[in-house]
Amino acid sequence: MNKNGTMMKSSIVAALGGLLFGFDTAVIAGATGALTTQYGLNSYTLGLTVSAALFGTIVGAMFGGIPGDVYGRRASLRITAMLYLVSALGCAFAFNWDFFVVSRFIGGLGIGASSVLGPMYIAEIAPPRKRGRLVGMFQFNIVFGILLAYFSNYIVGTMGLGDAEWRWKLGVPAIPAAIFLLLLLTIPESPRWLARQGRLAEAETVLREGGDENYREDLAQIVGSLDTRHGGSDEALFQHKYRFPIFLAVSIGMFNQFSGINAILYYLNDIFAKAGFTKVSADLQSVAIGATNLLFTVLAMSVIDKLGRKKLLLIGAVGTSVALGGVAAIFLSGTHQELLVWCLVGFIAFFAFSQGAVIWVYLSEVFPTRVRAKGQSLGSFTHWIMNAAISFIFPTLAAKSGGIPFVFFAVMMAVQFFVVLLVYPETAGKSLEEMQKNLGIE
Repeated sequence: MNKNGTMMKSSIVAALGGLLFGFDTAVIAGATGALTTQYGLNSYTLGLTVSAALFGTIVGAMFGGIPGDVYGRRASLRITAMLYLVSALGCAFAFNWDFFVVSRFIGGLGIGASSVLGPMYIAEIAPPRKRGRLVGMFQFNIVFGILLAYFSNYIVGTMGLGDAEWRWKLGVPAIPAAIFLLLLLTIPESPRWLARQGRLAEAETVLREGGDENYREDLAQIVGSLDTRHGGSDEALFQHKYRFPIFLAVSIGMFNQFSGINAILYYLNDIFAKAGFTKVSADLQSVAIGATNLLFTVLAMSVIDKLGRKKLLLIGAVGTSVALGGVAAIFLSGTHQELLVWCLVGFIAFFAFSQGAVIWVYLSEVFPTRVRAKGQSLGSFTHWIMNAAISFIFPTLAAKSGGIPFVFFAVMMAVQFFVVLLVYPETAGKSLEEMQKNLGIE
């Protein structure tokens, strides 16, 4: 395999964690009705069933950076693959509600940890000119996983499996989880993590074999960024000099969920049912929305290194706010339900083109190497704890008024536009060490 091929293969394999992330995130949408019947759930326990994975995700995101620092990015990704595999099999063979919830929680641990480790690994092996596209593959795989989940749910739903249908739907992710685990045995460790461990010869080899033409100079720059005169490699994240990247990580994680993206994905079939769609038509509409998500993610990946992260966020904030306003109007007025799918498609398109493509790239860029794992964990933790909170209360709020949650989401996207416009720096085209200097971190 040629040098660029080695780097590309490593990025693709690491990004497969995103496919499991997306599949596990969305597959529950096709089983909420059956789970409600199977376990006699009400709106509260349904919310708990869906958000069980999210509570696991919070823990995984909070602590996923720790093994990443201690054992390496690659070894820790292998742990996430095993968590995905155990979760899928546990859900498929769950013998009661408690066991099902625990299995979902285990899957959440894998999702949270991979949302820290996958983008961080790719950012640390990618050259600046390709970093946006390569880290963007993680998001591409998330939305591809979501589309696969919707398509899998549709196919399984047509097979006449009766009461066992939901078990098959939730067991399918075991297949890509096993493949992910095997492929992780074939990629190198992050050169920046190796440099932190003092394993400079190995770090140089990874950079050279990854196609870095200036590998010696780049390694020297990496080592310089780890200079203990500016803070040890195990220093605390929460200190004054890191206040700006901390703000960026927390705010982008919050706004990502204030768009309502995951609440919509988790309860998509229920949203369509509330608007009068049948089960099969809702499954088909979900596939269309998943395809839109994939298409606009690919489009964003093709321009993220040219247009930059900030411009994509601004465009998306405007588009998502307008589309969400349309969804709110449909539910509040009780009319024009035929336009619901188009408003949701529009929302997904703008979200995928902006926040969906940018968040994991941005989080991997704004912290220096010596605290990157901790900073990535903070951003992912913020993203997931807001995800869990919103997804937990969404069924209750939607049951009272289908439109109110969407009004809130639309307003938050308008707020995000001004925060990004006035505060966020551009990170495209700069090495991770250059970003460290540009943010005033020495």
